[in-house]
Amino acid sequence: MVYKSILIIGSGVSGLTCGIRLLEEGFRVKIIASELPPNTTSNIAPAYWYPYKVYPEKKVLEWGQLSYKKYEILSNVKETGVSFIKLFNLYDKQIPKPGWLGIVRKFNLATIDMLPKGYTHGFISEVPLIETPVYIDYLYKKFIEYGGKVQRLHKKLDSFDEVYDLSNIIVNCTGLGSHKLCSDKEVFPIRGQLVRTTNPGIDYCYNDEEGPLAMTYIVPRSNDCVLGGTTDEGNWSLDIDDNTTKKILKNSMTLVPNLKGAQILEVKVGLRPGRTEVRLEVERLTTNCTVIHNYGHGGAGITLSWGCAEEVLDLVSKVMKNN
Repeated sequence: MVYKSILIIGSGVSGLTCGIRLLEEGFRVKIIASELPPNTTSNIAPAYWYPYKVYPEKKVLEWGQLSYKKYEILSNVKETGVSFIKLFNLYDKQIPKPGWLGIVRKFNLATIDMLPKGYTHGFISEVPLIETPVYIDYLYKKFIEYGGKVQRLHKKLDSFDEVYDLSNIIVNCTGLGSHKLCSDKEVFPIRGQLVRTTNPGIDYCYNDEEGPLAMTYIVPRSNDCVLGGTTDEGNWSLDIDDNTTKKILKNSMTLVPNLKGAQILEVKVGLRPGRTEVRLEVERLTTNCTVIHNYGHGGAGITLSWGCAEEVLDLVSKVMKNN
């Protein structure tokens, strides 16, 4: 079989990362998408390395570890927007140590004097901080620099039938779009609302996932702070809820009182692509066309992106070899 360029559907972090890895290995690659950076869900993410709301755990840890190592490399390149930050996970009860503790640098239990009021336990670790407006732009430019082609669609695809003639191998990185494109009822939105403020000098990333202020996170970046948030499963609304904004601000200032002097810059809403577990597998659509699905990363698309891209690359090579 004579192979055309590999076609990737989706230009978020998953699509761009897969595209770069395929280009690095000598494949011709084209991305098509209804939205291009900076207008993707990936651009809205805070984001820091953390395997949140994503399964299955064993594969997640494998993908997450590969991504963590890649971010260690990228953190040495200024224009990537990748650096490392201390992550403070806070709890009001004792919980088992997380499965990812063997991946991160400088993992320690917090001492009682380090904990904010209302908390009795905590973990401190060093994780990649990814400033998405900078990072996604870096990925997009790198994809073009390596010879990748990009086409913006006038509408979202309704069926793979529309692109059968474009490639023998399609990589599906449509995220939440796979709910319709693949008729996948296991895909669901996880609505996230966040507030962007000035940074009054905060240098830790804070995360209360299930404690008294759940779900509260504070992500300081070079020019701002991202405060959250919500994890509303099944909620498709992109409308800003003023009461939610007030709650985010109140919880964040309770957790870190220094934020009381911060100026509100922006409020945003995004829909994370939730699924019972990540779908990363091969599906033969026709005798001449195969799709490799890579979606359902929940709140961990950036956390898993490089590890999943490696597996996509491996699957592409196997498909070509078997045909």
